[in-house]
Amino acid sequence: MTSARLGILGALMDASTNIEASGQAARMVETGSGDPVVVLHGWGGRIESMAPVIECLRASFRVVAFDLPGFGQSPAPVGAWGTADYAGFVRDALKGLGIERAHFVGHSFGAKTSLYLAATYPELVDKLLLVGSSGLRGAPSMKARAKRAASKSARWAGKLGPVGRAIRDAAYKRLASEDYRDAGPMRPTFVKVVNEDLGALLGSIKSSTLLIWGSEDDAVPVAHARKMESAIPDAGLVLFEGAGHFAYLDEPQRFCRVARHFLS
Repeated sequence: MTSARLGILGALMDASTNIEASGQAARMVETGSGDPVVVLHGWGGRIESMAPVIECLRASFRVVAFDLPGFGQSPAPVGAWGTADYAGFVRDALKGLGIERAHFVGHSFGAKTSLYLAATYPELVDKLLLVGSSGLRGAPSMKARAKRAASKSARWAGKLGPVGRAIRDAAYKRLASEDYRDAGPMRPTFVKVVNEDLGALLGSIKSSTLLIWGSEDDAVPVAHARKMESAIPDAGLVLFEGAGHFAYLDEPQRFCRVARHFLS
């Protein structure tokens, strides 16, 4: 990591504060001045994972970023939260800050939360810039169908006593996604979130929307980006050739140029 990047991370740590919204405590950073821009990280992320985005925008905008509940230094919510709960938290947090309308920049799950906000609280969302957004469920691939069949077999084996349970547990460990394995107490929230499909909401989004996708994104396929572009009335798609799921990290300077141009 470069010394410049370390300096940015240190500044974000120093500028962070704790807030409470929807009865939920969370960590927040507010920096810069101008029109407000809300920056939301992806699943498993935190404020620091969006550092290049915050650094890019704070020269021209009032940037607000959160450790979403259950991530970074924010305590986990009580019970299994869905996207609607996270959107409600962000809405209430902004209300407490006196922000009535803002641009939103989100990555992955943070982008999904931004989509939900734009569809259900249109008065709150000005422009949307979404990177590798989750939110759509596609037909399962052959690999996914094979995993599902293996999972059912493992579940059946678990009924056959201690040996069967050992086989089941070993199979589950191999089959589970890395995010699922690492979710810990957030696992019920993870399961709830990944099973939500926001496809029916996309047509109601009035915000101008820019989708940025890595052509090699192996977490959310480019096909989902094209579906979103078609379904959202005012949307455009920019592909970063060769980039992956974290396109804003793979090409930070290009991302910064595109983001500033779009939001301005």
